[in-house]
Amino acid sequence: MNTRFLLALAALVILASACTSAKRPAAAEKEKNYRMAPEFALQDAHGQTVRLSDFKGKVVMVDFWATWCGPCKIEIPWFIEFQRKYKDRGFSVIGISLDEGGWQTVRPFVEEAKMNYPVLIGNDELASKYGGVDVLPTTFIIDKQGRIVATHQGLTSKDDFEDTIKKLL
Repeated sequence: MNTRFLLALAALVILASACTSAKRPAAAEKEKNYRMAPEFALQDAHGQTVRLSDFKGKVVMVDFWATWCGPCKIEIPWFIEFQRKYKDRGFSVIGISLDEGGWQTVRPFVEEAKMNYPVLIGNDELASKYGGVDVLPTTFIIDKQGRIVATHQGLTSKDDFEDTIKKLL
């Protein structure tokens, strides 16, 4: 019985040390695997060109959405709040609508929702550059170095978004 106990204890020690040592390289490896956010240049509702590079050095949330998307309508007020709350700390939201109706569909929605951040009209080519946007909303959080550090597909909790923003700021 003592031998079994010692073998079980030794196995637990080995397992615990293996798990502990595996976590550090995985975290370091994860950071190395961050990919740079693809550049874009799109027109806003006023005809001004907005580029991702205009936000260099900021934490940026790029949200692919559509006016007909229910979960998007839930998240947009949170993004309006985040823009207001964190813009002075180096944070910005960029909304990229994938509505097929273009500005005729998007502009009234933006005005009614009082969206306080740049809203652009995207396309399949841009969505493809970001790895494909198969679900709306799909939101990418980009760090100050321009790397995509988080991707959220579908409705995500407000706290999850805000926790990430706070960590990056």
